[in-house]
This record gives sequence, structure tokens and C-alpha cells, in this order.
Amino acid sequence: MKAAVLTEYNQIEWKEVKKPTCKAGEVLIQVSYACICGSDQHIHKGEFHPRTHTPMIMGHEFTGVIVEVGNKVSGFETGEKVAPDPIIWCGECPACKIGQYPACTNLKLIGVDSDGGFAQYISLPPSMLYKVPPAIPDQHAALIEVLSIGFHAKNKAGVRKGDVLAIWGSGKVGLSILEAIRTVTNETVFMIDILHKRLSVGPEYYENVIPVNATKENPVDRILRETEGRGVDIAFEAVGHAHVIENVVNPVRGCVQSIRGAGTVCVLGLGNEPAPLVFKELIWKEGRIVTSRVSHGEFAETIDHLTKGTLKPEALITRTLPASKAQEAFELLDASPEDNLKILLDFGHS
Repeated sequence: MKAAVLTEYNQIEWKEVKKPTCKAGEVLIQVSYACICGSDQHIHKGEFHPRTHTPMIMGHEFTGVIVEVGNKVSGFETGEKVAPDPIIWCGECPACKIGQYPACTNLKLIGVDSDGGFAQYISLPPSMLYKVPPAIPDQHAALIEVLSIGFHAKNKAGVRKGDVLAIWGSGKVGLSILEAIRTVTNETVFMIDILHKRLSVGPEYYENVIPVNATKENPVDRILRETEGRGVDIAFEAVGHAHVIENVVNPVRGCVQSIRGAGTVCVLGLGNEPAPLVFKELIWKEGRIVTSRVSHGEFAETIDHLTKGTLKPEALITRTLPASKAQEAFELLDASPEDNLKILLDFGHS
């Protein structure tokens, strides 16, 4: 089979590799589409080393069709479309023992800690798979993993009908949060970013979305002005590696400053930089900070909404390229982040 192999950091080759065998207790999946995640970009650059290695096959956001069912597998048949949940919990750490699997001390992901879905075939246990109805297009099914992150954040933050919200970061995760919260509340959502084109996506697909460019105005001032001093019920931070820009408030602190009394801040960004918080600002509001990492079974919720047609996954897709052009796709994402959100790799036409 062919796979997009990270042969060395910053270099992917479309090459022949050994096709996996369908082991007992697993099913063999023919991959149709895979998405490039921000984590994949960091792996590509070597920023996950030594956790990752070369050569390796990345890819943890993908979909495909079962072409072989191994012994001791029940409930799955050939021809069924599936979306793999790439997360592997240890089941033994304190978090796992209380069912808080996203907080697993030893959490691993296929495509990061083992070879993943940037290949024509992959063999996985059925415990990692969610069935996808035929009516959901393959391109949309490839987005189930990232959309589930938005649903997990929505659930962790406790979004309710009538909530007014702010999302700091209008990239892939920020827009996934927007997709999820729109299944609950139709009230105003402020989208904050520093990239103009990214800010145009939310209002294009959803009503009552106010884009705020943090390089041109103070987002906190805008939010307080638009809400007549009240603030938002929940503010999500989905920026991660925040650029230090003069006179632009740090996203996490901006979230704290923009919530109402007894409001909630939900932090998802995985930046390494310290966030300059003034806890007095949070304490005076008796606000709370929660965090959200990966997902916790929200694949089912995501698939349900895709089936109902209540989501707009096309908002996330910038372009589709043959999987054989994976290296070109990564170069496009690095060279022009403002022009590219999700690039899909097509494994059926490579």
C-alpha cells in the first residue's frame, strides 16, 4: 500500500509501505479522507520530539470503510463507514479510574504515538470506531474528530440556551466550538482573532456572529460595549500559542476580563507560554476556569448532528488534495495560515 510517510522532520514522502494485516480483534479500514491537524503540523516540524520519531505515519483525523473483519470481532461488517476515535486511555491511572479519560496520565493517540491514518489502510480494534451513516459525505466524516473537540468543550463549559459567548481564536478548534454551541444557543457569539480572513468564516456560515480583530480594537472593550457592560456567559480560549503583540490582551486574561459575574472561562489552547492572569479579576466575579482536552465520547453527539444536518462542516474545509501531495499540503498550511483552515487528504484518488 501507499502512505504519506514522515521520513524526516519537515519531509513527507508518498511511498510504498507494508500493508497491515487484519489481526484477531481488529478490523481493516481502507482510508478515504484524512485531515491535517495543528498537532500534525507540530509533529511535521519535529516539535513533538522525542515523543514522536521518524519515519512515522501521522494522521488521527480520518474516515474510511471496513474491508476486512478479524476473528473475535462482532457488531461490525465489511462495507461500513467508520470514524476512529484516536485516543488510547491507559485505564489504570487515577483519572481513568474515575472515568475522566481525557485527563489520562498516559494518554496516547494513533498517528502520534503509533502509526496513524495517513495511509491507504489501517487496522484498529472496534472499540475505537464509531459507525458513520452513509448519508454523511466522506469529507465531512473526516472532520468528526475535530468537531467532537468542539462538542466536548461545549459540554465541559456547560453551554445553555440563551448564553452569550466569546471564542478567542477563529481557527480550526475555535470554529469547531462555534459549530457545537450553535446546536444549543443562537445568541451573540464574539469571534476574536488577529487574522482577518479567518474572522470572516464564522459570520459567513452563522448568524449573530461578531468578528473582532484584536490588532485593530480591544476585544474586551468591544464585548463590554456590545453587552452594555454585562460581559459574556462563557468565554472559550482556543488560541494556544499566543503571539505577543503590543497592546493586545493575552487571550486567557481577555477571557477572564470579558465574562460576566459568575461566568465561565474554558481553556483549550495548548500554548507553552505563561498566561499573565490577575486572579483578582476572576475572584471579584467568582468566575470559574475549566479546561477541555480532546473529547470524551462526543463522537456520537457529533455524528448525530451531522446526520440531522445541524452542522456546517464545509466551513472548516479550505481545500482537498491527493494524499500523494501531503508534503505540499503541509507547506501550504505553514506558508499561508490565514488562507487555510482544514486541508483534506484524499486517499481514494492518489
